[in-house]
Amino acid sequence: MQKPAAQGLFLDAGTARLNVVLVEPKIPPNTGNVARLCAVTASRLHLVAPLGFRIDDKDLRRAGLDYWDKVHAATWSSFDELLEVQAVGAMRLHLFTGHGGTSLWEARFSPGDYLVLGDEVGGLPQKLLDRFPGRQVRVPMIPEPSARSLNLSTCAGIAVYEALRQIHTTQTLGISG
Repeated sequence: MQKPAAQGLFLDAGTARLNVVLVEPKIPPNTGNVARLCAVTASRLHLVAPLGFRIDDKDLRRAGLDYWDKVHAATWSSFDELLEVQAVGAMRLHLFTGHGGTSLWEARFSPGDYLVLGDEVGGLPQKLLDRFPGRQVRVPMIPEPSARSLNLSTCAGIAVYEALRQIHTTQTLGISG
C-alpha cells in the first residue's frame, strides 16, 4: 500500500493499461523512445508493418535502452490484422493526426483504448483516416507554427499521459466512462 504522500506519483499498472500503435514507423530512435514510454506506463506497443528498420536495429535497441524486456510488444502485418485479432471496435481507436477535427482536450479516453500514430514523414495513411473520420484527434498547436508537426515520440508521450490523466481522474472520482 502506498503512503498518502506517494499517491499520484506512481501508476497502477493494472487499471490504466493503454495500447500504443505505430503504423509504419520509419525512424528507429523514435520507436525506441515510444517503447520506453510504453514500458514505464504499462502500455502495450503495437508495430504495424512495413517498418522502416529491422527489429534488431542497434539504434532502436539503444533508444529503448534496457526497457525492451519490460515492453509488451506485438508486430502486425497490417492494421486490419491488428483490428481483427485484437477485436478492436472503432470507438476504442484514437487516430492522431495534424488534420484531426477533435482536440486532444475534447477526446475521451478509457482503459484499453488504442492510440494510433503514423510514420514520421507522412503521418497516418489517408485511407486509414478516411475509414475512421470521427476518430481523428489533434494535439493542439499554434495555428501557424514554423514547424509543421511534433516529433512522433513526443506526440505519443503527450497522448499517453493525457489519456492516463483522464483515466485516473475518472477512476478517482468514480465516474463511469
